[in-house]
Amino acid sequence: MIIGNALPNIPWQDRPAGCRDVVWRYDANPIIDKTLIPAANSIFNSAVVAKDGAFAGVFRCDNTSFEQNLYLGRSKDGIHWGLEPDPMKLYDKQGNLIGNACGYDPRVCLIEDTYYVTWCNRFYGPTIGVACSRDFVTFTQLENAFIPFNRNGVLFPRKIGGKYIMLSRPSDNGHTPFGDIFLSQSPDMEHWGYHRYVMGAGGGWSWTKIGPGPVPIETDDGWLLIYHGVATTCSGMIYSMGAAILDRDEPWKVLYRTKPYILHPTELYERVGDVPNVTFPCATLQDAATGRIAIYYGAADTVVALAFTQVDELTDFIKKNSV
Repeated sequence: MIIGNALPNIPWQDRPAGCRDVVWRYDANPIIDKTLIPAANSIFNSAVVAKDGAFAGVFRCDNTSFEQNLYLGRSKDGIHWGLEPDPMKLYDKQGNLIGNACGYDPRVCLIEDTYYVTWCNRFYGPTIGVACSRDFVTFTQLENAFIPFNRNGVLFPRKIGGKYIMLSRPSDNGHTPFGDIFLSQSPDMEHWGYHRYVMGAGGGWSWTKIGPGPVPIETDDGWLLIYHGVATTCSGMIYSMGAAILDRDEPWKVLYRTKPYILHPTELYERVGDVPNVTFPCATLQDAATGRIAIYYGAADTVVALAFTQVDELTDFIKKNSV
């Protein structure tokens, strides 16, 4: 079962009749495309949270110059979204405007009363940027978490052992042809150390590289982590989703990890786009009362799509199909 809060208005659609998949797609996918922002080329790999009885999010938008910026968005139901027309602004600790939030693949994590945004920032190459806000309107940029090169910074939703915890994937400066998941710890969200190896690229669908996806979900079995894995084929890379359960007190310890994927590019909007054959998870919403989980993912580096699962079914699947 999920350890957390009830979310009675979670976006949801029951499993289609005859479907045996542990994760199933929303039948009106994609839910977000480039039409929500003027001069957008694509909107994808974005993150959402529940807020004040509705939903808010940070969205990756590549414009027609292929500049990468982050935008704020709001939704009443988690499906139909309105995005602000201008990029998200960042301020320093003194309240001075720094500029637009440039970069890509954000995650959003609520820890106590503060929303933290982590994203792939630019600092002599890709690294993990961090910003925080209590009102989801004004965001203060903190120090970058790591030196280059790093991607996919994902925070845990509470401190463990008195420290903030972040997953990431150290990388190179290009379209990384390798990658494993590591964990880092911080007393103050700015000084990161106590690094631990979590897990590496595996066989089959994830043999090239893996990276953490949405914020881990705390369950009575451990931390439920949905992640992406990449296989390199003769025609390019394929991004699929997998899942793992990490130890609650020492989350660098992997208890179970799926051998098969849980979602794989099969639909047209996942196979055709700026980068074909991509299902890239960046966020979840979950309802502790019902065990429902909604998964937000980027499809073909072009649009945002939505899928669903039940926590008990997914954890059973992970245990029964573990590497």
